[in-house]
Amino acid sequence: MTAPQGPTTAEELRGAGLRVTAARVALLETVRRGDHLDVEAIASGVRDRVGHVSLQAVYEALYALTAAGLVRRIEPAGSPARFEGRVGDNHHHIVCRSCGAVADVDCAVGHAPCLTASEAHGFVIDEAEVIYWGQCPDCATAHSS
Repeated sequence: MTAPQGPTTAEELRGAGLRVTAARVALLETVRRGDHLDVEAIASGVRDRVGHVSLQAVYEALYALTAAGLVRRIEPAGSPARFEGRVGDNHHHIVCRSCGAVADVDCAVGHAPCLTASEAHGFVIDEAEVIYWGQCPDCATAHSS
């Protein structure tokens, strides 16, 4: 007996109210298989799978997928926007100041939960975006040499 499988990419797109196209399927799968990819890398991955697709079409699809909650956009200061398939869990990121590498970090720990702002100003907070900055192991090793 095989284990039940989750919805296909096409089913996820339909479930989000989006039209299913080969380019959107390829884009969503490229983002999910990648590691905090920028638009150029995503476009290249989509082109490898479906042939020509314009950069504008990639931007439009990323906007739609982000609005639908199927991908997440992050914008570390000084870097182009990056996209990832890990959504809905309020995780954070660590960015290397030297090479720009990005890695996921689970929710901040300590006395104050990361969703508790010191002042909410009447907002109902449902997500916190935290970016840690430092040097990745490769850059730290190169810097100390």
